[in-house]
Amino acid sequence: MALKLSDYKTPVHNDWCPGCGDFGILNAIQMTLADMSLDPSSVALFSGVGCSSKMPHYVNTYGIHTLHGRGLPFAIGAKLANPNLEVIAVGGDGDGFGIGAGHFVNTGRRNLNFTYIIHDNGVYGLTKGQASPTLKRGLKPKSLSVPNPNESINPITLALASGYTFIGRGYAYEVKHLKDLIRRGIEHKGSAFIDILQPCPTYNDINTKEWYGGEDRIDHDTGNRRPRVYHLEDEKYDPIVKPPGKPSELNKKISQAVSKSFEWGDKIPIGVFYQNETIETYEARITQRLPTYMEIPPALQPICTPSGKPLTLLTDIFDELSAT
Repeated sequence: MALKLSDYKTPVHNDWCPGCGDFGILNAIQMTLADMSLDPSSVALFSGVGCSSKMPHYVNTYGIHTLHGRGLPFAIGAKLANPNLEVIAVGGDGDGFGIGAGHFVNTGRRNLNFTYIIHDNGVYGLTKGQASPTLKRGLKPKSLSVPNPNESINPITLALASGYTFIGRGYAYEVKHLKDLIRRGIEHKGSAFIDILQPCPTYNDINTKEWYGGEDRIDHDTGNRRPRVYHLEDEKYDPIVKPPGKPSELNKKISQAVSKSFEWGDKIPIGVFYQNETIETYEARITQRLPTYMEIPPALQPICTPSGKPLTLLTDIFDELSAT
């Protein structure tokens, strides 16, 4: 039976603020799963702590709501234990780039075959609007008493330096484009990172829906607004490093991704910045050492008989320890 969008929704009451960009991201994730007809029992959605990290409550898949900044280690563990799962991790910019920054870097260098989605609104929405690591220096949203004194991080370049092999950016209010972007990330063989720009209508009164949509930049001659976000696809931008991945091609793709990542203000690109198809996944590296890994991964191995008798024998291990 064909799966429908409603099959990926839950009856859990959603308590996000009206107008929050989280709604667009939730819709895009549900639409992606329906578009790909993924069995809900084959998908595991992990999150840390924050407004965005409530996502597993609203998507009808396996959902694991973990600790602040620790969604990635849980997601990695599940993917390694059962590589047949479609693992998606979600979190906020504070969750992922603040307390979770070390896990972000270490996850990227493995190139595990999973997808990490960041909700990026520049503030800690759940804890009353403190500046997150992505808020630009000098900005003063209404939740701050003084302008932000810290430089912001660049999620795209941080992901590049960490080793993610698929790096994209979306916008929460362009749901169809975001759905297609998330699908490309899931279909990519390797670690996919997607930074999603989103308004926080409660605490960030600078980077608002109207600001992203260019409603403060009306062309007086035509009456048309000039949105700040634009699609990389419209420039025929090519982000893909294809086999054999010559050094010259790799350097070119990295350089153009870095250049595009610094566009901001009146011109903010969304789409795929970088996609490297030449690096083997972490699962492939494990399989080189354990040939049966994909067929009989740890999570699918029986640990006891139907009667409860353990199938794991620790005698040899204990004998070895005793000998030393």
